[in-house]
Order: sequence, then structure tokens, then C-alpha cells
Amino acid sequence: MLKLSFKNFFAAAAALGASVAPGHAQAPSGQEQKADISFLKIDEDITLRRMVVHNPRSKGTVLLLHGFPETLYAWKDISLALADDYEVHAFDWPGYGLSSRPTVDRFSYAPKDYARVLNEYIGKAGIDTSRLTIYATDIGALPALLLALEKPDIAKTLIVGDFAPFNRPHLMYESLQSLKAGPSMEQARAQLNANREDILENAFRRGLPKEAQFEVSRGFKEDMLRGWQQGAMTTADAFSHYYSHFTRDQDHFESQLARLKTSVKVIWGEKDLYIKKEMGIEFAERIHAKFTLLPGIGHYPHLQNPKQAIDEVRASFR
Repeated sequence: MLKLSFKNFFAAAAALGASVAPGHAQAPSGQEQKADISFLKIDEDITLRRMVVHNPRSKGTVLLLHGFPETLYAWKDISLALADDYEVHAFDWPGYGLSSRPTVDRFSYAPKDYARVLNEYIGKAGIDTSRLTIYATDIGALPALLLALEKPDIAKTLIVGDFAPFNRPHLMYESLQSLKAGPSMEQARAQLNANREDILENAFRRGLPKEAQFEVSRGFKEDMLRGWQQGAMTTADAFSHYYSHFTRDQDHFESQLARLKTSVKVIWGEKDLYIKKEMGIEFAERIHAKFTLLPGIGHYPHLQNPKQAIDEVRASFR
């Protein structure tokens, strides 16, 4: 279970530029809206750090799901931009940011486990799923889709992209292939942990030409660094555990693809170095979903071009 002192709790919230609220409180309208940071207990092992921007006249709810090595801070500016019309939620996955990191005998960090956490969060947060858009990228996308197999009404729309729905190692970055269960897994995890500084500094711009490379904010970097290790588990460890179960959950998802009834939109960065665009093209074709390829964009479209992500969310409510 995550142990976080009140001092660190308020320091984390202050770094985010957010107000701390224990529950749902009405937020001011327009430019005065702020992101409320709090913690929501899911079960005896999992407590999630979450960010909510409230809107008492909301036209719907948006839930933003991050990837590796991100935290909920990835969504701060997008959340505030959407808050004039919607209530916006984001949380740190278990093993990321300031959310819990139970031992693997209590929680496996598999996509299926993340799907259960997502379902519990939606329920405990009191979200009306009939007016919900989920925008999920990287490790957040497969859990959302696995949940949609079991609960087609979990959201009005799922927007997913830059992830690996199927077991197609040849379409994945070499280091990601090595993280899958096998003799190279432990070595790959050790390398991730040893390269923490390089990952946090360079992961978002790899594969992009120099003129397209971009910086993330200092506050976001500091939040990822602060959240990299809580107790005995690092973010890289959680990521590795996720990948050790990845093939199993990918194969399950592909075998059940005909059961997917939730509306899905697929977006992909043309320059994605980590998961090739052919993965997204195949997925969209097989579920007969709209596919948008983003020219000049890499693996993190929401960071490289936040306006595009905002427009995609708004379009899902029309």
C-alpha cells in the first residue's frame, strides 16, 4: 500500500499547481477552474492518486489514461482546456506516480488487473458511463479495451492509440520485445532501471527528427522522477510486470475481438518508434473503426500536439 506523508501529499499537489480536495467540490467556471488532486481507495491493496477538474454544468465526462513512463501530470493542460465543457478525470496507474505499488503476489500489474482497477475507479468516482469518453494511450489502451469486452457500456466512446492490441513482436521496438516473458526479461528490466534519467529525459522525443522534437514541462519531469520509486518497486518494475503478462492478455483480446461492441476511434502517430503504425491499421480494420494517422507525430500525440487530442475528445461528444 502506498505510504505518503501529509507533507509529501501537499508538496505533490502544489507541484501540480492544483488544489487538494477530499471529495467532489464545485469548481469555478472558465479560466478559474483548477485540478483537484486527491487519493481514492480502490481496495485494500490499491489507492490511486487522481486528478479531477470539476464542472457543475458538464456536458459529459472525460477519463484520460496515461502510458509509460508518465504520470497523471501528462494530462494537466489538456484537462484544464477541456474543463469549460466537461468534467475531466485522470489517475496514476498502480506502479506509477504516487499510486499504490503492492507486491506482485497481491497484484500482478497485468493488463487484465489494470482493467479491473479502471472498472473500480469508474464506479467509485460515480462517473456516468453513458456520457463518458475514455482517451487511452500506450499501456492504458489494452486495459480499457479488455474492460469494454466485458462491459460494452463502460463508455460512450473509447479513443485509443499507440499501443499493442495484438501479439505482433515484429511491430514493436526491440527493447519492448525483450520485456515480454522469456530469458531476456530480467535483463531488460534491469536496463530500464539503470537508464532512468535517459528515459525521463528522452523517451518522448525518440524517433522524431530534430525539428519535431519537443520538451515536456519541468514540473512533469519532476513528478515522474518523484514517482519513479515508491517503496521497493520502481515504475520500470511495474512496466516490466505488465509486459510479462502482455502476450497472454493480447491473445485473449484478439480471440474475443468479435465481442467488442463499444464505439472505438483509433489514432496513431506516423513516426511512432515504439509501436509501428501497421499495428493500429490492422486493429482498426478488424474492428471496422475509424483510423487517423497523425503526420509527423511520434508515440505521444497528446504531448507533442495537445490540441489534436483535445479536438478528438470534443469530436467524440458530437
